[in-house]
Amino acid sequence: MKDSDNKKKLFCCYFVKYGNIRESAIKAGFPPETAMLDGIECLRSAYCQKFISKLFSSTTCNINGIMSGLERLAFGNSNDAVALAFSDDCQSQDFISNLDLFNVSEIKKVKGGGVEIKIFDRLKALEKMFEFVSACNSSSVADNFINALTNNNDNDSDSYYNDKEDLQ
Repeated sequence: MKDSDNKKKLFCCYFVKYGNIRESAIKAGFPPETAMLDGIECLRSAYCQKFISKLFSSTTCNINGIMSGLERLAFGNSNDAVALAFSDDCQSQDFISNLDLFNVSEIKKVKGGGVEIKIFDRLKALEKMFEFVSACNSSSVADNFINALTNNNDNDSDSYYNDKEDLQ
């Protein structure tokens, strides 16, 4: 498989995860200077459209998108925020646009000539992840319980016994 095909596949995976064209292209290995155009070009290709559609249909997109964002807040890297804080005052647009500032909640200049950068609370993100997973799990448990009570799964009437046998 060619390197460009690998980049396109990676772009598709990152695009499904992040939903951001430029960020997905950079993470896939496209140069930051052309990442947006490369990402758009990928999205226009029939191969990528089919692959992205397949990825979307094989995952629960809303759950993945929410969990992805929470994971980035909880476990994300803040090196770029530190680099920005300790950099010169006048940075180029290219320097700033290549930074991953997803974890940054606030940036402000202080009167003394410095920069104050606030990062999202990782513990709160972990708590929200736990709450979200618990809600999703209890929702699916509740759905299964309701289906069992109403016999909405006529085709899978023996699925309980099959699952029980699989566990032994």
